[in-house]
Amino acid sequence: MIRLVFVDADGTLVGRQGVPECAWQAVEEARRRGLHLALTTGRLGRGATLEYARRLDPEGYHIFQSGAVVYSGKGAVVRAWPLPQTPYHQAVDLARAEAVALEAYAAGGGFFVERSARILDLHAELIALSPEHRDLHAVFFKETVVRVQFVVWEAEWNRLRARVERLGLDLHEATSPATPGVVYASLTAPGVGKLTAARFVAERLGLDLSETAAIGDGRNDLELLQAVGFGVAMGNAPEEVQRAADRVVPPADECGLAEALNAIWRQRD
Repeated sequence: MIRLVFVDADGTLVGRQGVPECAWQAVEEARRRGLHLALTTGRLGRGATLEYARRLDPEGYHIFQSGAVVYSGKGAVVRAWPLPQTPYHQAVDLARAEAVALEAYAAGGGFFVERSARILDLHAELIALSPEHRDLHAVFFKETVVRVQFVVWEAEWNRLRARVERLGLDLHEATSPATPGVVYASLTAPGVGKLTAARFVAERLGLDLSETAAIGDGRNDLELLQAVGFGVAMGNAPEEVQRAADRVVPPADECGLAEALNAIWRQRD
């Protein structure tokens, strides 16, 4: 029986114009039927994103920062996995050398950059939060840094990807329908991702992953979709993600989340 559903944000809950009303209606119906819902996103747990989590399940647990942090529905940090020091500083050095945008995130919601760039402005608009401008090397010694994120155009990412992989951190690539052409390449501690955090959340609720479902649209959702009892891919997901899912539904703006939650409900028994 499915009792808990992990719900991705961008491209799953959130469409081009925000969260469609049909999605919230489906969420209310799912909760009425007894399903627990956990937001599972690469975003940080602040602002509009934290409000999404609270609306999904105010008494539950929610996964932020590509799995590096778990919050309660009330916004308290329940578990965090910090970045190791050496690869963090190497990531900062790489961003400086290549003059590309890098964001650093702290467990408690701190959001830091070193430089201004239009692509960073686009991301700040998307998440409705403005970063602090700080020396990123210094940030590590004052904050519990759990994630860094390269925010780059696709052409830049194709050039940088191999060098980023050599840093030895776990790489989670994502996009958003609201910012076409932009790649969000998150780095977390080795072995830390959405699946790691999902196991933690399931255990807190006394569940096995076979009693959970997941809905997502990105490559960073792939291993979670494969590990849960029932995986649903959105229609805008890459082909490899759709192949891994038990069900494929329309994109977020076409009420795909509602169809996904209805399909999961039918799997309960």
